[in-house]
Amino acid sequence: MTLARPAVPADLLEDEPAQILAPDGQFRPCAELEPYADRTVDFLKRAYAHMVRSRAFDAEATSLQRQGELALWAPSRGQEGIQVGSALATPMSDPIIPSYREHPVAEVRGLDLTRLMGVFRGVNHGGWDPAAHNFHLYTFVIAAHLPHAVGRALALQQDARRAGASRSEDVVLTYFGDGSTSQGEANEALVFAASARAPIVFICQNNGWAISVPTSVQSIVPLATRPLGFGIPSLRVDGNDPVASYAATRLALEHARAGRGPFFIEAVTYRMGAHTTSDDPTRYRTSAEEEYWAERCPIARTRAALSHEYSVGEDFFEAVDGEADALRRRIRDYTRSLEPVAIETMTEHVYGTEHAQVRASHEALAADADELDLIAEERKTR
Repeated sequence: MTLARPAVPADLLEDEPAQILAPDGQFRPCAELEPYADRTVDFLKRAYAHMVRSRAFDAEATSLQRQGELALWAPSRGQEGIQVGSALATPMSDPIIPSYREHPVAEVRGLDLTRLMGVFRGVNHGGWDPAAHNFHLYTFVIAAHLPHAVGRALALQQDARRAGASRSEDVVLTYFGDGSTSQGEANEALVFAASARAPIVFICQNNGWAISVPTSVQSIVPLATRPLGFGIPSLRVDGNDPVASYAATRLALEHARAGRGPFFIEAVTYRMGAHTTSDDPTRYRTSAEEEYWAERCPIARTRAALSHEYSVGEDFFEAVDGEADALRRRIRDYTRSLEPVAIETMTEHVYGTEHAQVRASHEALAADADELDLIAEERKTR
């Protein structure tokens, strides 16, 4: 008996992920992705500027956390290739559902990056309007956002049907890490998406480690083979290659937009920093591993291509660096200007309407605040 499986180019499921822009800045042939690729100097300049600004933002936020200005930070350093490439491929009309480290995606979407700081400083639940840039609030519980992303795709599908269309013109993109694939929510999301042929693209950023657990312990096969069991086509792409990431996302979006259901991208990348600032990667990673991936940096290879393939001069790179430095200063000043908020605000905007549980929470918070005030007054009189 022959078992059927979704059609996918065989070479895209081999150990080596699809690549167009190699680490040395040279272009490589990739027949499957070539129709969707953009090798132009304009695209590379845009991608480079977004990646450099994103990395500067990430570095400043990491420093602010180390100085006690943020409660926590989730670094994105090293993952700029897949995030910027995929975001540039996605029309603004397509909703994006991030996890909690998609800062470069936010940058491409045009979100003022200062808006990301409030939730990490603990002064709000999110800090931005998800509808303004079609970029949803961060979700910090691993994989919890994936069923919601599928729900958004199902809503688009239902809206299209009510309007008399055979399929939705919009597609949901959602990002998650390799560790999320071990969670039940991820598998439930894949089941629902496949069963409903939902218009959604899953982008799994396989950065090698789910905190301190290597991907090889989570899965003995490439992660791109796992969605095939749900009936979802997939491909593996070099996530440190912004050109291939852009092309792969365009391919996936075309698939979903045509009404053929969900698509899964495994982007092989590497988080150069810690999982979060509460993590110490030196306890489980080697310096040799970090050096290997540093040589495959998405920013370095894009700069090499601009310099050697298109003879872009130093003026461009200096201008981008200047923008990045200005962004760092703005982020630092804004973050330090954020003042503590009333404790009652933690229950605001959690539910659509007030109910008994919210009222009880408010009363408990008020009682605690009164008690803390009494304690403070007693200490002053001692």
